Amino acid sequence: MAASIRFLVLADGLFAPRTSKTANSCIRYAPEKVVAVLDPTKAGRRVQEILGFGGEIPIVGSFDEGFAFAPNALLVGIAPQGGRLPDSWRSVIRAAMSHGMDVWSGLHTFLSDDPEFVALAGEHGVTLHDLRKPPRDLPVATGRVREVNATVILTVGVDCNIGKMTAQLQLRDALRERGVKVAFVPTGQTGILVEGWGISVDAVIADFIAGAAERLVLEAAETDADIILVEGQGSLIHPGYSGVTYGLMHGSLPHAMIMCGQPSRTEITNNAWVAIPPLSELIRMHEQVLAPLRASPVIGVSLNTFDLSDADAQAAIELASRDTGLAATDPVRFDAVPLIDAILAFHGARMSEGVGAA
Repeated sequence: MAASIRFLVLADGLFAPRTSKTANSCIRYAPEKVVAVLDPTKAGRRVQEILGFGGEIPIVGSFDEGFAFAPNALLVGIAPQGGRLPDSWRSVIRAAMSHGMDVWSGLHTFLSDDPEFVALAGEHGVTLHDLRKPPRDLPVATGRVREVNATVILTVGVDCNIGKMTAQLQLRDALRERGVKVAFVPTGQTGILVEGWGISVDAVIADFIAGAAERLVLEAAETDADIILVEGQGSLIHPGYSGVTYGLMHGSLPHAMIMCGQPSRTEITNNAWVAIPPLSELIRMHEQVLAPLRASPVIGVSLNTFDLSDADAQAAIELASRDTGLAATDPVRFDAVPLIDAILAFHGARMSEGVGAA
């Protein structure tokens, strides 16, 4: 993103910790780029009240109120299930373009394929940024990640929207603080928004999901990183989103994985009939999926404890560590050190064994 960008974030009735992932991540990792959030149901409040971070960014009830804060771009900060554009949002998008604002969207409905929006963009000299729109020349994966010398770490999760991207961004920052050369691989629209590059693999034709993941890891390796952190997507046990998880695992061929969970979540999102198994069972499942292609152990557990008290969060972390025998923490709420130590120990052992690209 350009340094001078000033977002009005559209979160139409859904601005909350679990329902506005794109908005929340932009506010957490690039707060200087957000001037206001548009959500009539929470107008007059501040972002800090809703998310627990973000400071005094105002929440407004209309486009005109938001435009008073001089934004130069509209960010669609939420994605309804299926990623389609609701008709009710079209008026806001039209208003933004008529006021000279670029529009950034992570929806599966591509604004740049909409004749009305394309015409308006041309009329007002603004740009439509479809974060989910994939390249047209993606390959079928062939395992070329085996040529990469860097240690590849993938986040996997018990469910979708569980904190896989956030965990990697927290680990990226903590590793950089230790002087480690690290690359973050964005695989979804929010990661692309934060990092400025990547491919949203859930918008890729199924045959090419693994190929997209492979391409991203190979590009990250060109930065001369020692550790490559790949943003996970979906869940192996999610009835709707497991396909993207398998594609990412097989395409990125991680040397190791971080399991992401939320202690208070007991069933799969929008699928109450699917109970979430114990972490130890899920860990075995993920390791078995990758075993035919590459031995890839889960080396740590990242927990999302935003809805627990401090005492309950600490207890959940201790329980996860005890049950799995692995390092565990909430890298947002507490210290990322346990996971950083686990990653560096794994990377160091791999390098000392002289395995290179194995």
